[in-house]
Amino acid sequence: MTRAVVISGYGPPEVLQIGETEVGPPGPGQIRVAVRFAGVGPTDLAIRAGHLAAVFPAGPGAVLGFEAAGVVESAGPDVTDVTTGDEVAVFLPGLGGYAELAVADFWVRKPASVTWTDAAALPASGEAAARVLDQLAVGAGETLLLLGAAGSVGRIATQLAVARGVTVIAAVRPGDFAAARELGATPVDYATLGATPADAALGDRKVDAVFDASGRSDLPAAIALAGGPQRVITLADHRAHDLGVTLSNVVPEGVPAALNLVMSELAAGRLTLQPQTVAPLADAAAVHARLESGDLRTKVVLKI
Repeated sequence: MTRAVVISGYGPPEVLQIGETEVGPPGPGQIRVAVRFAGVGPTDLAIRAGHLAAVFPAGPGAVLGFEAAGVVESAGPDVTDVTTGDEVAVFLPGLGGYAELAVADFWVRKPASVTWTDAAALPASGEAAARVLDQLAVGAGETLLLLGAAGSVGRIATQLAVARGVTVIAAVRPGDFAAARELGATPVDYATLGATPADAALGDRKVDAVFDASGRSDLPAAIALAGGPQRVITLADHRAHDLGVTLSNVVPEGVPAALNLVMSELAAGRLTLQPQTVAPLADAAAVHARLESGDLRTKVVLKI
């Protein structure tokens, strides 16, 4: 058994409680990691609340957390690229990051130049950013409307898209306009997306695709701006099916390349992450509450 934050059932942040969970040995192609830090993402909040139960079921005793960083404790059969004692960042599509130990199918080595907190904040956000951009197939000369560009996924996606030659329209709060411009995007206020005329903030720019990294309530207006839902993808809006929008899920075969891409860009200084707040594992429920209230707008990394 290992110490973890477990969920007692769907509900408010208080359903997150310190407890214990069973973490078995790594199987073929897996590693078991002694976790040092675990990232907290907006999808964690949606899963805990039960909004994504059909996609990410999390019954009593489940451990949230898609991303973490730590030291390889043991490696299963067929693992040849890392060994005991190596430092890694891990992506956990089956959850399990809010714990002292985690078994991972996907990992990338942590370069010495990358901090532990950055390593923990990168895997899920970076994988999601790279995945959705590929699924949207946005390329040079096109315009991407990015909802939630100031968040952890949105910030990475903005930089990756700009590097592709894509024009990025970043839907953010006015206080984040300067940060969006620094990343090479053109900021617009969330509030203007539902304005009349709907494209007032966009001028005569055509929107070719929409990446919803926020799961806010702006999706219907964004669909209108894109001329339909065909090239609109969301990560966390539970209304996706009703709106004809794709709710993006992990594509396992694409994960290793995505992790290597974002980690190499981060290590080379071509990628910067959202500012972070570090909190102890025992404060996971309080962190969820603050994130939901809007009181905390940084990326949160739990110290295990």
